[in-house]
Amino acid sequence: MLYADIILPLPIPGTFTYAVPSEWKETVKTGMRAIVPFGSKRIYTGIIVSIHKNEPKHYEPKKILSLPDEEPILRAPQYRFWEWISEYYIAHPGEVYQAAVPSGFKLDQYKPKTEAYIRLSASLADENKLLQWMDKLLRAPKQLELLIRYLEISEFTKTKSIHPVPKKQLLGVKNRFSPSALNGLVDKGIFEIFQQEVGRLKESDLERENAYPLNASQQKAMQEIEKQFNDKQVVLLHGVTSSGKTEIYIHLIEKVLAEGKQVLYLAPEIALTAQLTTRLRRVFGNKLGVYHSKFSDAERVEIWNNVLHDESYEVILGVRSSVFLPFRKLGLIIVDEEHEPSFKQYDPAPRYHARNAAIVLASLHGAKTLLGTATPSIESYHNAKIGKYGLVELHERYEEMQLPEILVVDMKEAYRKKQYEGHFSDVLIEKINLALQQQEQVILFQNRRGYAPFVECKACAYVPKCKNCDVSLTLHAAANTLNCHYCGYVERLPQDCPSCKAPDLRTRGFGTEKIEEEIKQFFPDARVMRMDLDTTRSKKGYARIISAMERRQVDILIGTQMVTKGLDFEKVSLVGILNADNLLSFPDFRSYERAFQLMAQVSGRAGRKHKKGLVVIQTYSPDNSVIQQVVHHDYQAMFDLQIQERASFQYPPFYRMIQITLKHRDFKVIDQAANELAATLRTAFGSRVLGPAAPLIARVQNQYIRQILFKFETAASVKAARTTMLDILSKLNAQPEFKSVRISCDVDPY
Repeated sequence: MLYADIILPLPIPGTFTYAVPSEWKETVKTGMRAIVPFGSKRIYTGIIVSIHKNEPKHYEPKKILSLPDEEPILRAPQYRFWEWISEYYIAHPGEVYQAAVPSGFKLDQYKPKTEAYIRLSASLADENKLLQWMDKLLRAPKQLELLIRYLEISEFTKTKSIHPVPKKQLLGVKNRFSPSALNGLVDKGIFEIFQQEVGRLKESDLERENAYPLNASQQKAMQEIEKQFNDKQVVLLHGVTSSGKTEIYIHLIEKVLAEGKQVLYLAPEIALTAQLTTRLRRVFGNKLGVYHSKFSDAERVEIWNNVLHDESYEVILGVRSSVFLPFRKLGLIIVDEEHEPSFKQYDPAPRYHARNAAIVLASLHGAKTLLGTATPSIESYHNAKIGKYGLVELHERYEEMQLPEILVVDMKEAYRKKQYEGHFSDVLIEKINLALQQQEQVILFQNRRGYAPFVECKACAYVPKCKNCDVSLTLHAAANTLNCHYCGYVERLPQDCPSCKAPDLRTRGFGTEKIEEEIKQFFPDARVMRMDLDTTRSKKGYARIISAMERRQVDILIGTQMVTKGLDFEKVSLVGILNADNLLSFPDFRSYERAFQLMAQVSGRAGRKHKKGLVVIQTYSPDNSVIQQVVHHDYQAMFDLQIQERASFQYPPFYRMIQITLKHRDFKVIDQAANELAATLRTAFGSRVLGPAAPLIARVQNQYIRQILFKFETAASVKAARTTMLDILSKLNAQPEFKSVRISCDVDPY
């Protein structure tokens, strides 16, 4: 009897053994889907990860109900990658399966898309018989006209062979030809109607062109990358904004494709894939596949199958989930904007970092990894400096473009001297006005969406808060609602204060909606668009905004950090950073690093071609070290300062971290559980354990939260530490009073 170990898409440990019915013993393979019963009434689609003859000793295995595929959907290197993700990021195999595989594969939800096609009856392939029928149709001129149209579209007269034609194409726009004429031809046996499977993914109609030639600096950088790949698995390309890193990527991709291998190009945001898709598709045409969450499940299944079955996709452009695709012969992974926090998955598990996972994935395939950015993460630059990664640096902008000039506006002085209007200094308003007069574009960066972060009663200082979370509600003026950005709770904006009934609720702070309103008041003739989570929810939201910017249908683009991520707009001459202090004051050891990266990246959007750009930074802390490092484009100074602090305070890259989060609806239970867990962990690991502490938002969705931080030296045995830690966690959860406490682990948090 054959048995199969199967992963189920559930947050439970390990795999489950099922019996393979005798009729499938010759066809069953690892990597196949299997429909199996679980529990008393449930049925799941699992993945077979091993086949053997070892009957389980402690239970009688249930039988596999069906095998929906003839071939595996999972390759061997993929499963090894899943195992690494599961072990390193402390996630159950089923959680990895849930994250990795499109939902359309689960319980046979995927249905191929079909379309009605028309073909000539095989009996009319004889031209004489066809002519006889055409004579008979002289009395039915509409049917004859439709038959002639089919013969033209299918090119029957040229090829003398029968080719199907889509029904929609045959009948023409708005059914120019009558469906009744078509039905008449079907009734006479002249036409046959049938359903044919068609792809959901549109093929590119862009005219292909050669990659742009590299200039001397780019050529030198590319040669250095190839040289370093001889003895390094990973190379960091540190190139200033607008240095032409994307063109280097394109030339490297061409070389890898010429070797018959595949390339994965990881981008941090869907916003960036929209612009990159056009650039890459012009060179690689239909060899390029795009994979991200805005595609439907059915579309993602088609991309998966295309990559799996040796079809057309040789280059995949995607966001973090693309690391799970079933690559056949991966040769290169490019991680663009490798510093971006968007590469980190926070919830649900597995809480993986796509950059780090990509490096492991590449090694499993014998491929190379290229990390590219203008502002490297502290960890990546440190790894390059100590020789773990190769390092190639590009200090010149493309076509000798100059780095932008950066003006810092002291908002304390501006308010003291009344040199401001709304949330804009006089300096920024003057520069926006000048840019518009010269028919140039402007980007304004404010890292908060909504109209205002909160509203407050002037009389009693009441602030409306979420009923489920310990957080104030954000005003969204367009809908006149107060929204929670953590749980989605929404309520109408009250007319009067719910506490003292005073009719004096005032907004505090400002978000992108408020900036949009003020800009339209200051510049009524300007064409304004906003790019944030609220305006990009639809599948084509990003592409619509980016296309409008490229076509110069927008004068001023207001956005959150989405606008900082490598977008390239030729006519942007001015960038305004409206509130730099928000970035500097976040309670996180990475706040200065992230602030530098965001400001440097958004500054890089200014002066993209043939003209020096201008950046205006509004801040109450003009002498802050990070502000000054941004002004002088001095990444090295930021790195040197941060790496000293990281070493002093035992942070990455010198220490690894695991954040343990506990959640429960009862405040007393969560406090008791967190204190007991921290004490037990401290007994095992000493001062490496910090906490417990309440996070900044201490209650979300009616769950109280406590966190414990576990730090350990980079040289320490991660595996041994994890094993001991997981044993302690499982013993806590086994206690009756703590059984309902939810515990999760985040390896390499932040």
